[in-house]
Amino acid sequence: MPIALFALALGGFGIGLTEFVIMGLLPEVAADFAVSESVAGYLISGYALAVAVGAIGLTVALTRLDRKKALVGLMVIFIAGNVLSALAPSYEVMMLGRIVAALSHGAFFGIGAVVAANLVPANRKAAAISLMFAGLTVANVLGVPIGTFIGQATGWRSTFWVIASIGVVALVGMAVLIPASAGRGGGSVLAEFRIFRSGQVWASMAITVLGYGGMFGAFSYIAFTLTGVSGFAASTVPWLLVLFGVGLFVGNIVGGRAADRNLGRTLLVLLVGLIVILVAFALLASSQVATLVLLVLMGGFGFATVPGLQMRIMNFAGDAPMLASGANIAAFNVGNAFGAWIGGMTIAAGLGYASPLWAGAAVTLAGLAALVIAGVMPGGELRRASRGGEALKKRPELASTPAA
Repeated sequence: MPIALFALALGGFGIGLTEFVIMGLLPEVAADFAVSESVAGYLISGYALAVAVGAIGLTVALTRLDRKKALVGLMVIFIAGNVLSALAPSYEVMMLGRIVAALSHGAFFGIGAVVAANLVPANRKAAAISLMFAGLTVANVLGVPIGTFIGQATGWRSTFWVIASIGVVALVGMAVLIPASAGRGGGSVLAEFRIFRSGQVWASMAITVLGYGGMFGAFSYIAFTLTGVSGFAASTVPWLLVLFGVGLFVGNIVGGRAADRNLGRTLLVLLVGLIVILVAFALLASSQVATLVLLVLMGGFGFATVPGLQMRIMNFAGDAPMLASGANIAAFNVGNAFGAWIGGMTIAAGLGYASPLWAGAAVTLAGLAALVIAGVMPGGELRRASRGGEALKKRPELASTPAA
């Protein structure tokens, strides 16, 4: 793989840290700013909403800019947001720093996915995207526990200084290693928005919202499941989440390679597997041994869909892959919010701490249905397979994706 991909992965690692590390630092942040933990929690939801806005807004704003310059500029915004967070004299300024950093998140992964795919041959595009997203998964496995430890030992502000420093290294790496041939963006903004005329683009986003949102909804309340159903001590939860992170990392890499071989079939198998895993987890959550295994599998199958979901929408975007890629990053975050909302409703309804797993399975099942429906739509994988590749001849931009 080109070494430039590792610079992108490092940027993804820093962004992943910014998104997730706050979860372990909420008590310290809340105490420092004299706000309740629920108010401090808005630093998480505020970040997520800003990601969705930036994923489309900033991507559109940068659509005609050289992609390398766009990524470097986004990393500058990311660094500025984390420096602002580290220096924040008040909760309001801290929120502003979180929002600034988050605005770069969606556009970075959206544009970065296009750049990563263009750095490799057609048969390795999904694997290249998965390598870039590997930084995000490593942040989950190692970065968050280490970042939380640093924040607790030397003050939460030090964690954000470390993240800003990582951003500087990633910025230099991208400036030096990403070739000028990464290319420019698309044409006019209006031309970019024409991708939303495609039913397959909307179908791809629906599959992302539902297929990934189901897993994230179950994961959002996993601490309650682990302690209230599986019987693990609260002190063991961070280490159990490392197991989940290992699943994310392995699933991301394996899923990318599988998607390069057969995108449609890979997504179909992964979504079916994820449904089975979530149902099994809901049934066996009282067993600690089963929980350990299923926690890894849930992370693995859940994140293995990410490279394929990103490739699917890019394949249907024609000459506007940047906006499509950014829109799909927004769809991931909408799925996160939707899945968490559904899971929270089941707990509020008194259905127990295993109920988010059932809800996640139901949402993922809806994602599977969306994939099958999209497959028989014009240009879809199942229709292309049944016509022996006729659609590929009509739409050569799909040629990099084998028929399902």
